[in-house]
Amino acid sequence: MAHPKAGRPGEGAPVKFFAALLLAEGVEPRAVIDGGLSDILGEADFIGPPHPFDMTDYYEDEMGPAINRVIVSFSRLGEAPGLVEVKLDVDRLEEKLSGEAGRTVNIDPGYIDYFKAVLASFKEGPQKIYLGHGVYADPVLMFEDHEWRTLPWSFPDFREGLYMEEFGEIRRIYKEQRRGG
Repeated sequence: MAHPKAGRPGEGAPVKFFAALLLAEGVEPRAVIDGGLSDILGEADFIGPPHPFDMTDYYEDEMGPAINRVIVSFSRLGEAPGLVEVKLDVDRLEEKLSGEAGRTVNIDPGYIDYFKAVLASFKEGPQKIYLGHGVYADPVLMFEDHEWRTLPWSFPDFREGLYMEEFGEIRRIYKEQRRGG
């Protein structure tokens, strides 16, 4: 018999999917959303402003020097384990949207819940949790004391706090959705 204070199996709370887009010069977020991302994640309910992505030159050979990061969230709530299929679908979409020189967009899908923001990754790491099919969950932000906080392994642009307002608005939308409003 289980201890009376022990948790019981149950359904996880619904999560809100988002995507952190890296866009080559001239690529608009709406083109990516309408070009297949909304087929995977549903209608966009938040599109943040573009931020220059200049803290690393990792993607420059493939995408050029003028890359922007845009955070987008989607209205359809889902289940956290669904992140695996989302990552696999997004990988196929990136390939479809590629140009002759390579990718024109890098799409990092993830989800938020009340407590954290998690990105999907194909790369292993000490903080990452394996979900299956080559996909790892990478927690990048925690919500604590009424604000988003970065973690030691968060990407440099996340650690700089560039997207905190965006994630604040996405969390507000998520809370409203959870309340049924």
